[in-house]
Formats: sequence, structure tokens, C-alpha cells
Amino acid sequence: MTWIDWYNSLDKPAWTPEPATIGFIWQCLYPIIFVTFGYVFVQTLRKQLPWQVALPFAINLVANLAFTPIQFGLRNLPLAAVDIVIVWLSIIWMVLAVWKHNRWIALAQLPYFIWVSLATILQCSITWRN
Repeated sequence: MTWIDWYNSLDKPAWTPEPATIGFIWQCLYPIIFVTFGYVFVQTLRKQLPWQVALPFAINLVANLAFTPIQFGLRNLPLAAVDIVIVWLSIIWMVLAVWKHNRWIALAQLPYFIWVSLATILQCSITWRN
């Protein structure tokens, strides 16, 4: 069974966005993530930011990149739910860590945080239903 057939076979809440909509939202968010994370990592390498600021960004990046293989490769809903909670919590940590250094980086995470908040509720709902 293909990943899309598997995903379509899951019991999902009525408000679940279409896969194309989810993909579009990520296409909008990835440039923000690329620029802001890149800035934090470069500034950390230049010793303009302490490594403690970059740590939650690194954790978030790893967890974010792990979600798709967990969800659609392994098709492991409980592990995907744990992973997205890590993504969500690490966004909060990122904002708190970077706030006093670069508020625009922190504020730029708002769309990401809003989407991941909805995605976390959705993932937990799907996991519970299946």
C-alpha cells in the first residue's frame, strides 16, 4: 500500500486538511525555517550566539526531519505523535532561548508554532483514533 493510500485509510477528524494543503503550508514555512535557523547556526559558529541558543534549533530540526520517515515510512503513529510533541516543545524552547538575543528570530517562529500546534493536535487525534 502506498503512503497516500495508507494515510487516506486512517480515521481522521473532519477538519483534517488535504495532503496538498499540508504540503503547501510546509512550502511556506520552510523558507522561514531555513533563514532563521541558518542565521542562528551561523551566528553560533561565529560565536555571536551561545551554543545554548542553537541547541533547541538543532533538536527541532532533527525532530522535524524525522517526522515524515516515522509517520509515512515506519507508519508508526504513536512515535510520530511523540516526535511532533518534541517539535512543538522545542519551538517554545527556541523562542525562549533566542528572545533576548534576536527578537525577530523569535517572532518569525510564530507561523511555525501556530501550524505545529494544529499539526500536533491533528497527529494526536489521528493516533488516538487509530
